[in-house]
Amino acid sequence: MAFGRSVLEGISRYLVENPPWSVQLDLRELMATPPAWLRRWEGDGIITRSTTPEMAQVIRDWGIPTVNLTDVFGDQGLPAVLNNHAKIGGMAAQHLIEKGLTRFAYCGFADHHWSSVRLAGFERALQTRDFSALSHSTDWSQARQLGWGAQQTELVQWIESLPKPIGVMACNDFRGQHILEACQAAGIAVPDEVAVVGVDNDQVLCDFCNPPLSSVIPAAEKIGFEAARMLDQLMRGESLEQTQVLIDPLGVAERQSTEVLAIDDVDVVAALQVIRDRACLGVTVSEILKEVPVARSSLERRFRKYVGRSPQGEIRAVQVKRACQLLIDTDLNLNQIAALTGFKHSEYFSVVFKREVGQTPGRYRSLGR
Repeated sequence: MAFGRSVLEGISRYLVENPPWSVQLDLRELMATPPAWLRRWEGDGIITRSTTPEMAQVIRDWGIPTVNLTDVFGDQGLPAVLNNHAKIGGMAAQHLIEKGLTRFAYCGFADHHWSSVRLAGFERALQTRDFSALSHSTDWSQARQLGWGAQQTELVQWIESLPKPIGVMACNDFRGQHILEACQAAGIAVPDEVAVVGVDNDQVLCDFCNPPLSSVIPAAEKIGFEAARMLDQLMRGESLEQTQVLIDPLGVAERQSTEVLAIDDVDVVAALQVIRDRACLGVTVSEILKEVPVARSSLERRFRKYVGRSPQGEIRAVQVKRACQLLIDTDLNLNQIAALTGFKHSEYFSVVFKREVGQTPGRYRSLGR
């Protein structure tokens, strides 16, 4: 729901910034058959998320310029702008690793190609830290037709069988809601026993969950904008540099479902809490050591063991994560954002941000909106 609306916002933004099109908006189920009117339609181009094999064949036979926005069934042989599902899986894994978790699982949909790609990205990111993941998948089409209750017993049994504490990635927010409801039915504490992160950051759905669901944020508006740009090129008869463009996710919206620190080192936990509370106030490692009285070398070593980076690296990660949120969600200028994330000078903030993110703050803001 939220993803589709954001895609439309991106398309709309392209139309505002370029010569306007006459647009016919057809709201339909993603798995719907091709509409009867399509073969008689005298349009110039199509952007679609409803790309079943049947729909893709109709479009290919017709030959009209088309940009595909979904890969439920894998490559349909059409130009496409898609989520970078592997990066989404990797981002979810990193979020759970940062919580100090050492056990992981993935819950997806067996009949959706993108779910398999997210699982592969999740597993690859875990393997870089010598972790692995359990997985469980059922058919999304069955859940849609029969209701989630038809799969609830199976999912409850799977959740009960998992070693705990554990971090679980749900392939999307709907699946995340299913997992949280299964935990509730089984009397399993979230996030203390099972921490859950979804995908799509559907704010209404995430906030309706109990507890509210953390979620990877896809760059849906950018997908819409780039799809409109690609279709414009096709309708002008221009060749494409890339026929498939993958758009990286923006970050993780953290809510209560992953608010846990599963680390059995009290000094590391104490230092992490100081960093989470005061990184954006400019806290330094020296100040942390005054509150967590251990040798600096010991804290550095233990941080790398449990967190995967140094205390200074964790400070930077928290600052940059907050900066990313402010760049996307507000119109604050760089001086204001630098001050709100613990940097004394906006110039140094920009240097650090580009080093950590790979883009300037301005570029990140423009691509994320």
